[in-house]
Amino acid sequence: MKNIIYTFLLAVVVLSGCNKALEDDSTRAVGEKNMWNSVEDARAGIMGVYALTRSALSDNNGHWIYGDVRPAEFASPKRQDLKAIIANNLNASYPVVESLSDWTRFYAIVNGANVFMENAAHVKENDKRYSDNNMTVDIAQARFLRAFAYFYMVRIWGDVPFIISSNEGKFENKPRESQAKILAWVEQEMLRAAADLPFVYSGNDVQQPGNYYNEDRNRWGGALATKVTAYAVLAHVAAWNADYPSVAKYAKFVEDNYGKTGGGYTSVTDLSNSNGFFYNKNNRQMFGFNSDYGHIDGAATGHIEELTLAEPILTKSVPDIYLPKDSILKYFNLAKDERFAIDTLGESKFDRYFTNLNGKYPIFSKIKVIQGGGTDPNFRYFTSALIFTRLEDIVLLRAEALSVLGDQIGALNELNNVITRRITADNDSPYSTSDDLIKIIFEERHRELLGEGHRWYDLIRLNKIRQNDARFMNLINSGGIYWPISRKLLSQNSLLTQNPYWR
Repeated sequence: MKNIIYTFLLAVVVLSGCNKALEDDSTRAVGEKNMWNSVEDARAGIMGVYALTRSALSDNNGHWIYGDVRPAEFASPKRQDLKAIIANNLNASYPVVESLSDWTRFYAIVNGANVFMENAAHVKENDKRYSDNNMTVDIAQARFLRAFAYFYMVRIWGDVPFIISSNEGKFENKPRESQAKILAWVEQEMLRAAADLPFVYSGNDVQQPGNYYNEDRNRWGGALATKVTAYAVLAHVAAWNADYPSVAKYAKFVEDNYGKTGGGYTSVTDLSNSNGFFYNKNNRQMFGFNSDYGHIDGAATGHIEELTLAEPILTKSVPDIYLPKDSILKYFNLAKDERFAIDTLGESKFDRYFTNLNGKYPIFSKIKVIQGGGTDPNFRYFTSALIFTRLEDIVLLRAEALSVLGDQIGALNELNNVITRRITADNDSPYSTSDDLIKIIFEERHRELLGEGHRWYDLIRLNKIRQNDARFMNLINSGGIYWPISRKLLSQNSLLTQNPYWR
């Protein structure tokens, strides 16, 4: 597993207690007898769980390959491993495909959270600076990140082993557990975490008064899970379960409270600027993992730019993936859409979502944070944030829920909250309640969230709602929507069984 250097540095404390189920060759950098004695240990521990989560999602660009490459809308000019994934040949013998079939890195998150939750009280006993409130908020974050890791795994593999204690470093092989059982647990754990999470850190929140670890609000905004974060992810969990009343409820909480976190909607310009929404961290990143150029947190890998950028934005002749021009014109079909539209001569009006439209390889350039938000094409050092969810995502998720539940007026209002911010100001919404709103909502999710890791899961939900695509329904009913389990894991654990579709 290729981990980013900063991830290792942040996570080493947590990994010192990692059980052998998660990483056989992990080394103990710090003796356990010296751990969990001070408030500094607690800070390193909880930051380590965040680092493990960032690493798991970005390793081999997995977040984008799972979510954006697998739907087969992007094409790959040269990479045979990506071509195999696009063709749904997930048993292909390529290192990247095999690595993405291995859930070890996600169980590192689970174990890191387990170790933290089991040892935070030791810090409280040994260091009076570690207050009850600090411990409560830290445990809530670890609880949330552990539940998030399970939700993320279930969407990829379906049934997975269920481990909620570190077992003091001892490993016992476990079979896969029902995803329904795990998701029910995830929902309850996230609600439990939400009860203790603040709306804002170091902002005089009643649940986190004072400065969090002696840092001000600017240090933590957009970097840590908040109460709004938990409800945003809960909306996604409920949507995966097709529990649309809960989707509407959880998303409404986000809509009613996002202002308390300092968050809000993001303009098209800011969304696509090299030093805009995806640069570093900001309060509008409802749940994400930033890379801070000033702290040398970037890398040449583990960012979507590695897959999508090439000439003229980078001195790279061919992108790993690109969206063909015909597909761009098909998906972005709204008049006066400021994300992408063409003029009467067939030229792009804006180099926002796409650059080099009429070249052999149109470049998906919505996310292009090079170094510290610069534009020098000679550097392949990226510092974009990996964003799991933002306000526009949740508003469209609520629109989906309301439409499924029969409230077409409410669904249209939610849809318009996003779409009217994406077309020129003098243009009213192009839709009405007489339109096929479910279809339109998912089309808008496609446009708005392109390149953010959502498309594959959106297609699954859409097809479960519509059930009019025989090929995709066969994939759903046969378990083909999930990834195969790594051959290495199957050989290590005799209690595991392969996903039936991939046997």
